[in-house]
Amino acid sequence: VQLQASGGGLVQTGDSLRLSCTTSGRPLSSYAVAWFRQAPGKEREFVASNFWGVSSTYYADSVKGRFTVSRDNAKNTVYLQMNSLKPEDTAVYYCAATVTTTSYYSRNYYLDREYDYWGRGTQVTVSS
Repeated sequence: VQLQASGGGLVQTGDSLRLSCTTSGRPLSSYAVAWFRQAPGKEREFVASNFWGVSSTYYADSVKGRFTVSRDNAKNTVYLQMNSLKPEDTAVYYCAATVTTTSYYSRNYYLDREYDYWGRGTQVTVSS
């Protein structure tokens, strides 16, 4: 499967952005999809992920309440709605996907090594 992330940009503190991750190949419903980000000089970190529905959606504590992940299986697209952006959200954002089981995903959703497919990142810059 190929992934393509888009929607990044330069915004101010408090603004919103919506990132999109479009997949091609197998239907999106087959995959768990996650967003990770990497800021300059820092390790890549988990942001959010989604598998089948709300019950299988997870967020990093740093974005909980501000970011929302959703998917449109008909469009093979996963979205990351980012509200109330902060300068510390500045990073390159990546979407990733893997075929997994619900039980395995629930234990490993935050581990980047568990995702087999990665798209190119999209830069998000939040100015203060």
